[in-house]
Amino acid sequence: MLALGIVALLLLLILIRVPVSFAIIGAGIVGLFLIGGLPIVDGVMQTAPATSIMSYSLSAVPLFILMAQLLMLSGLLDSLFGAARAMVGRVRGGTAVASVAAGTAFAAVSGSSTASAATLAQTTTVKMIDEGYSPKTASGMVAVVGTLAAMIPPSIILVFYAITAEVSVGDQLIAGFLPGIIIAAALIVTLYVTMARNPQSVPVGMRASWQEKGHAVMTASPLILVFVAVVGSIYIGVATPTEAAALGCLSALLLVVAKRRFTLVAVGRVLVETVKTTAMIFAIIVGAHIFGHFLTETRVTVSIVSWVGSLAVPAFVVMLAIALIYVVLGFFMDQIAIIALTVPVVLPLVLDLGYDPIWFGIFVVLLAEVGMVTPPMGLNVFVVAKAAGQRVEEVFRGAAPYVVTMLLVALTFLIFPEIVLWIPGTA
Repeated sequence: MLALGIVALLLLLILIRVPVSFAIIGAGIVGLFLIGGLPIVDGVMQTAPATSIMSYSLSAVPLFILMAQLLMLSGLLDSLFGAARAMVGRVRGGTAVASVAAGTAFAAVSGSSTASAATLAQTTTVKMIDEGYSPKTASGMVAVVGTLAAMIPPSIILVFYAITAEVSVGDQLIAGFLPGIIIAAALIVTLYVTMARNPQSVPVGMRASWQEKGHAVMTASPLILVFVAVVGSIYIGVATPTEAAALGCLSALLLVVAKRRFTLVAVGRVLVETVKTTAMIFAIIVGAHIFGHFLTETRVTVSIVSWVGSLAVPAFVVMLAIALIYVVLGFFMDQIAIIALTVPVVLPLVLDLGYDPIWFGIFVVLLAEVGMVTPPMGLNVFVVAKAAGQRVEEVFRGAAPYVVTMLLVALTFLIFPEIVLWIPGTA
């Protein structure tokens, strides 16, 4: 009963717009105080902040954030869309397909859903609308494509999940590659399914000559350096995720210098944004650690596992119920907060049901990302609406068909988990 009351307090704090990290820390402290008074609160607060973030693996998080910021500074990210558009723009819906391709490529060098959505909205959405696409279709699709950055390595959220679940960060990152490609392909299929109802709403793009295609691809090709440095080094085992993140930062910095965009003011802004984002993530980690102490004292995890184990229902049905919970949580909470709060409780149950923790990381992140494009929070939708000058309601409606697609892909991964585990099994 006490655990339920503290969870209700946490949700209330989040709903009244208390920053997620402070809401988690506050609810955890109140719970610990009610269990053991000031002595237990004092003991946890002396140790939790340091022990929760003193992890070598966690050092990859600020490095990946810095890499993404440097790549945005280089200006090369805009060239991704230009290259994809030159290759497939001539077919009906080609510019939209190019948006998905650019978003997928951007995800492979950014790791941030919000940054991906914001960058794509400023480039692809405007061009799609100018070509005659429905604003609803253009903005909604871009908002969903932005979520691919949470799946395709180097994903900050996957790194965070791996650390929380105590699994290999490298295996978790590599596991996200094939699912990310499958999701991107599913989004393109969804585009053409919706286009079949009204072909005129999705116009034919501009034809590009082979010379123009070659020039566009060459312009964007330096980004391959970053992808190879990060994902390639992890896959072949020559670098840890943290070392790979450092290589990615160095590669991104070289691109900034090569593009003559290196100035002290610009790099200063990059460093400030990196520190702000890192501080936000680490504050949530500290809060989750404190809240985890409270849950441990209440033994709620053991009770839940025992209760579910006693139910006479198939494991598949239990996983569907867990999936529904994650989708609902995504409506109201930040993805990192969802992972920090739920994985320590839910993962023992998932393992008891016979599922792989690497697979569960992909499953959870995909479901949590649905919340990025669904009301009421839908952070990606608000970012795209602001960047593209569209109404939020229109963006939500445009994203709806793609949300259904994401849920169907999640169901596919639940039925066929070997899809997710195939690449990690070959590493």
